Amino acid sequence: MPTTFRHTEPLSPKAATGRVAELYEQMARDFGIPEPAPFVALSSAPALLAPAWALMRESLLAGPGDRTGKEVAALGVSQANGCRFCVDAHTMLLHATGDHALAERLARGREPADGRHARVLDWARRTRVPGAAREPYPFPREEAPGYLGTALAFHFINRIVSALVTERLLPADAQRLRAVRSLAGRSLSRTVRRPAVPGASLPLLDDPGPGPAWAGDTPVGPAYAALRTAATMGAGLLGADDQALVRTVVRDWDGSRPPLVPDPFPDRRDRPGARVALLAALAPSRIADADVAAWRRPEHTDHCLVHLVAYGAFAAVDRVEAALTAPTVEETS
Repeated sequence: MPTTFRHTEPLSPKAATGRVAELYEQMARDFGIPEPAPFVALSSAPALLAPAWALMRESLLAGPGDRTGKEVAALGVSQANGCRFCVDAHTMLLHATGDHALAERLARGREPADGRHARVLDWARRTRVPGAAREPYPFPREEAPGYLGTALAFHFINRIVSALVTERLLPADAQRLRAVRSLAGRSLSRTVRRPAVPGASLPLLDDPGPGPAWAGDTPVGPAYAALRTAATMGAGLLGADDQALVRTVVRDWDGSRPPLVPDPFPDRRDRPGARVALLAALAPSRIADADVAAWRRPEHTDHCLVHLVAYGAFAAVDRVEAALTAPTVEETS
């Protein structure tokens, strides 16, 4: 039977219990999609699932800033990362906001007619290149937690999707039809236009700790901190030398797409864990069955693989975040 997922076999959401079941209930209520595949892919690791959802919820859904503008930002980040699944999803969600003309312009590869949306889209695309999207931002400073949180959430989610979820959002790529994506968006419109209460996801997190300065005192900060903590746990699946290699390669990454030939990643026979983590960071769609098989051991469950992928994915997010929020020359002079 065809499956939505790559490399793992997540438990059916209908069988979820405890915190995972609570998260699915909140997703259905606040996102309008009961079992979104990017989060189901993380369900074997609740410590990751909760903050990944929280960061998206508290920034895109409940954070400061216009929902349409933040959907444009999410779509722009997804375009930059080549995440077709997420591009299609946010095209439909733009329909849900009621801006059908904007959704269709973007679906056809055209730029937004509205200058503000065009600037947000350009900024979001540039966030993939460390240092290319610093201030001045194309939104008011007070909306930075919502927009920055959205961009960083999707730098993480895009990588999870590209690594662990297939490209097709709907069967037979039905979302490629204008009538289908418009209808799907309209079915979500009531939920998308209903304000989400900030902070409702935080009780589902483990102790998150303080958030980064750019998030201010909004719930985006604890959500981001919790995701950083949970994703970094995956480092324990690698030895010290492999961890150092991942840190060095991602630190020096300039946002470009790694070449196919020659293959710049560690050999799967010698350093399979480092290879999977670096692929997750820089080229997640290129994680192959052979890469996963080379790393797998009897003790390596889906839970472990999800943590390893999340570790690599967040290493890239951390690189983007550090450059995106670094002070400008004027601020330090």
